[in-house]
Amino acid sequence: MKRLLPIILLLAAIVPRLSAQEFSEAIEDNSFLIEEAYNQDDRVVQHIFNGYYLSDVKDMIYTFTQEWPMGGQTHQISYSIAYQTLNGRSSGLGDAMINYRYQLWDEKDWCWIAPRLSVILPTGKSAEGFGNGVVGVQVSLPASKRWTNEFVSHVNVGATILPNVEGPTTGGNSVRRTLQTYLIGLSGIYLVSENFNLMFELLYNYGASIGESGSVEFSSGTIVSPGLRYAIILGKLQIVPGLAVPISFTSTTRNLNVFAYLSFEHPF
Repeated sequence: MKRLLPIILLLAAIVPRLSAQEFSEAIEDNSFLIEEAYNQDDRVVQHIFNGYYLSDVKDMIYTFTQEWPMGGQTHQISYSIAYQTLNGRSSGLGDAMINYRYQLWDEKDWCWIAPRLSVILPTGKSAEGFGNGVVGVQVSLPASKRWTNEFVSHVNVGATILPNVEGPTTGGNSVRRTLQTYLIGLSGIYLVSENFNLMFELLYNYGASIGESGSVEFSSGTIVSPGLRYAIILGKLQIVPGLAVPISFTSTTRNLNVFAYLSFEHPF
């Protein structure tokens, strides 16, 4: 996975930087599981609500994200907070994230690129399963390209590092391990009309966890997620509801889940 980042950057560098093409207006910055590479326009804020139901464990994850430009589109700051219901019973706050994104490439370049650096804050109670109990770091490289009036694609490569996560007690002593997770994803968006899109998102992750013996164990999973979204324009307010049915795969399981999306975007 570590070799993917320089390969993607190399490919982007050797492709000629074409002048920006004129396309019709359409929804473009409201992806679900895949991160698009468009920072917020100057003096425009976005509020994003997500709900994700995991059918195999009956968990429900609610997240709220707010994105703010910092004096223009080049720099963006945002934060995300989570609320979880585990096994359909216990509920509580999850870990929070503070995010910074830099608009490296934009419409003047061949594609949009916006590297992100995030700090994960241990706001959830790890003893109850609502967080990891440590400060972590996440990096992501999203790239976005609109190819035609009808088609947009996004590519993500990312990694998460959680140092000194506490694991199960072995021999009377608790163990602490550094856990890493790697992710690669892509999506294709079909612009049926200016306000209505069909979406297909694909994610692969490879991550570490602490096993019962206290050792670090690695596993992988894939999510295939078809979905749709629709924009409602009320003056300068844009409201975008969306729905997807992510199907998660591991080597032994396959589960059908539900993802709901709602965002509000307006000038400030």
